[in-house]
Amino acid sequence: MTATVVRYEPRGAAADLFRCKDNEVLLSGAAGTGKSVGALMKIHMACMHTPKVRALIVRKTHASLAASTLVTFRQKVASEAIAAGIVSFYGGSAQEPAAFRYSNGSVIVVGGLDRATRLLSTEYDLCFVDEAIETTAEDLDTIVTRLRNGRLSYQQLIMATNPGAPSHHLKQRANAGRCTLLYSTHEDNPRLYSGGGWTEYGHDYLARLDSLTGARYQRMRWGKWVAAEGLIYEAWDPTVHLVDPFQIPDSWTRWWSIDLGYVNPTVIQWWAEDPDGRLWLYREIYRSRTLVEDHARAALRQVRWCSKCCHSRRAGHNCHTCDDCELAWKEPQPRAIICDHDAEDRATLERHLDLSTSPAKKGVSDGIQAVQERMKLAGDGRPRLFILRGALVERDPELDAAKKPCSTEEEMSGYVWDRGTAAQQAGEKTPSEAPLKVNDHGMDALRYMVAEVDLGGRPRIRWF
Repeated sequence: MTATVVRYEPRGAAADLFRCKDNEVLLSGAAGTGKSVGALMKIHMACMHTPKVRALIVRKTHASLAASTLVTFRQKVASEAIAAGIVSFYGGSAQEPAAFRYSNGSVIVVGGLDRATRLLSTEYDLCFVDEAIETTAEDLDTIVTRLRNGRLSYQQLIMATNPGAPSHHLKQRANAGRCTLLYSTHEDNPRLYSGGGWTEYGHDYLARLDSLTGARYQRMRWGKWVAAEGLIYEAWDPTVHLVDPFQIPDSWTRWWSIDLGYVNPTVIQWWAEDPDGRLWLYREIYRSRTLVEDHARAALRQVRWCSKCCHSRRAGHNCHTCDDCELAWKEPQPRAIICDHDAEDRATLERHLDLSTSPAKKGVSDGIQAVQERMKLAGDGRPRLFILRGALVERDPELDAAKKPCSTEEEMSGYVWDRGTAAQQAGEKTPSEAPLKVNDHGMDALRYMVAEVDLGGRPRIRWF
């Protein structure tokens, strides 16, 4: 039998993780420090070494797991074992979830917590939760109850995350002693730091992080759990306002809200208004360096289907691929498309969408107050504004590489009041009344949407 050689030298927090056998471990640190690779490697090595180990790798959503964590696992962790035939991937069935199967009987089940029923119906020795900051405390408590397979001398929940606010339940979990907190640094990653100095890639990567500002800079560059000073939407709570996707009834009123840009991203948001007047952001395009006409085509591909080539309008098939497509809308058309005021871009957008647009109500102060009111809990204990997980159609690779927000959700924690002189120089507003104009494109589109509904001053007629 030919031996399979796996080369990996854990450093810093990753080395501490390999030695740690505590029930819960949280790997926290700046962006790009190798947290996920270290956690994945520990689980992979445990499965290679001990037969019949059962492990679980999850993120909050199945889509985010497939697009990031599983790519890292295949390319940076298990590539040698996969090439040697020691590990194979099973795509899942109605009876079993998707998993990586090892020749010695070990298995790593993979999936999203948005599809948790089958994942959490069995027992495990190890579980790795990537981007754990997306989860709720209840998610983690449920996973802990499944760690009882008994093939290893210890059972362990491993979590990895970039830091957030100090009030986040992960930091509170560590503060309470429920989990061991390990801090990783950029020196832990040999791609960034090697031979006692920074690599060329390391210099470039740190330069991108150094261009960040505010709380995002402190978290991504230095790995600090800090609150954003002067946060505008203080009521924003991902465990409340961020919800799992669901089938939106066709009876709900639809709206589009658009903030146009080029170097800065264009944001196109799809909103549904339920019969009680709550707003649900269920789809979003957030992309830079793209022409307006291309954004229009991309938007139409999300909402139209062909009765000839599609088996179901719910199947998610995007048409414009067959020669004789008969295109029809697969969801209700928007009651209005609210757009910022650039006349030329609006005209281009209308021409390519073949739909009219309405100018946004751009009063900043009134709009922010209206959004703040919607984020508060109403009498029934629920807010009046939600974002669906997975609403983003596709991440912008350029923004992602620069560690900038790639969605409206990701802008929330960095949307702060301008406490400096920039707002005073603008003239009309004092610093306490003006938001910092950085990474606020989704925030603008969000504000346009809420202002249209709550500050429009028009009759509210939905359904008869």
